[in-house]
Amino acid sequence: MGEPRTLRFYGYVERPYEQVRTLLRAEPLALLARATTSAANRARQLVAHLRVGLGGVEIGVDVRTTVRQIREEEPLAGLQPVTCVELAWEAVRAPGLFPLMHATLSAWPTLSSETQLEIEGEYQPPFRGLGNTLDALLLHRVAQASVHRFLEDTIAEIGRELPA
Repeated sequence: MGEPRTLRFYGYVERPYEQVRTLLRAEPLALLARATTSAANRARQLVAHLRVGLGGVEIGVDVRTTVRQIREEEPLAGLQPVTCVELAWEAVRAPGLFPLMHATLSAWPTLSSETQLEIEGEYQPPFRGLGNTLDALLLHRVAQASVHRFLEDTIAEIGRELPA
């Protein structure tokens, strides 16, 4: 495996934190799987399809999303509570050819009607030195776009699941 790479993105959903927290705790795998699948393929909840368009070429790989743990971080002196969903993505076919991603999706209140979501994760490019080179040339941008799109799709899915 190559050197670990870190990715971090955040966004906001206009829904109260307690509702978002409840949804994340109740069905995290289903929610996250729906966030990575097109509307026509939402029934596939254990396998999701991440796709990224680069220069008119679409690159995609079927991935399996695993929820490893859900934890609550209690607020410290004036800070907000945080719900953390630890997850992993792995290619369904030929996992050794694709990066394994470990990430944490965190949610906390910003306003009474708004929740901030952040995803922070780490992946290792496959193929050691060659993987690092490929990652520097192209694959890191693919990973960034995939994770950013995943967060955007998760926010949109929460918006659909929790009516305003």
